[in-house]
Amino acid sequence: MKKKLKWIDRFLSYWILIAMVLGVGIGYYFPSSKKIIDAFSDGTTNYLLAIGLILMMFPPLLKVDFSAIPILFKKGKQIVIALFITWIIGPFLMFFLANWILSAYPEYLTGLIIIGIAPCIAMVIVWNELAEGNRELCAAMVGINSVLQVFFFSSYAYFFLGFMLPHFGKTAVLINISFVDVAKTVFIYLGIPFILAVITRQIAIQTKGKQWHNQVLIPRLSPITLIALLFTILLMFSLKGDVIVQLPFDVLRISSVLILFFIIQFFLMFFVAKMSKANYPDSASYSFTASGNNFELAIAVSIGLFGIHSGEALAGVVGPLVEVPVLLLLVNVSKWIRTKFY
Repeated sequence: MKKKLKWIDRFLSYWILIAMVLGVGIGYYFPSSKKIIDAFSDGTTNYLLAIGLILMMFPPLLKVDFSAIPILFKKGKQIVIALFITWIIGPFLMFFLANWILSAYPEYLTGLIIIGIAPCIAMVIVWNELAEGNRELCAAMVGINSVLQVFFFSSYAYFFLGFMLPHFGKTAVLINISFVDVAKTVFIYLGIPFILAVITRQIAIQTKGKQWHNQVLIPRLSPITLIALLFTILLMFSLKGDVIVQLPFDVLRISSVLILFFIIQFFLMFFVAKMSKANYPDSASYSFTASGNNFELAIAVSIGLFGIHSGEALAGVVGPLVEVPVLLLLVNVSKWIRTKFY
């Protein structure tokens, strides 16, 4: 099983590319597939995507030593810096990039602003795992981001859409997202795999011992992450395969903003972490938590407020389609940085 995991990991870029191409092909040539996938939806939650994301995050969370997380708060200065870049610089960066490139496309602009105010709480765990970052630190940062998201997402939405947009000559967009709606999304995509991982880890260590948990259970379950990742990518690209083919230039416009955002946030955080004397695993964790976004929440908000066929929803859906290949590339960049500077 260990050999199989290495083989899958070695050719992960190719598998992701194949899944993306297959997804686009299915969505474009078999439009009825979208109805089949949508049949598993309830409101703004698609259960197939939710299952894929939960299974994707479960094995990495299973490797986390949760008892070590409180110790990480001794890195107070670094965590504060990381949160500043994630929650202050990140949203403003997305806002200005979107205004610069998509000024003539107000719907896409709004959709990207919604993405910018929602730091990642799901797939970042996978990117951190692939980059060999600090698992405990990543879990702690994701937990902090989740709490902040629940309490401040609505306020951020009002500030950037209702206050900042008019100052740039755009019409204010006032949206009302309840505390419960954000909390529900956070629970589905983070709470469920987190609870499953904590319970499974506890039972495994108590009944079989820590050595069995680390050397037998984790190697057996680890391939689930990559298989679930490919399954999720296939679903996401299938849902928007027709749009990618029919509106390629719109997709490219939205993608250009996101690519710039990911790259700037990633290198900025890596540089600042290095300057603050963080080691490589910590620097990688900070960088990926600062770079990714909670597209699940952004898509749910955009669809719920503007409709599934809106430009805002398209921007939200294009988000993870761009994040997957770009963040995978940054995983390789992260490992290169380790060899050169650590």
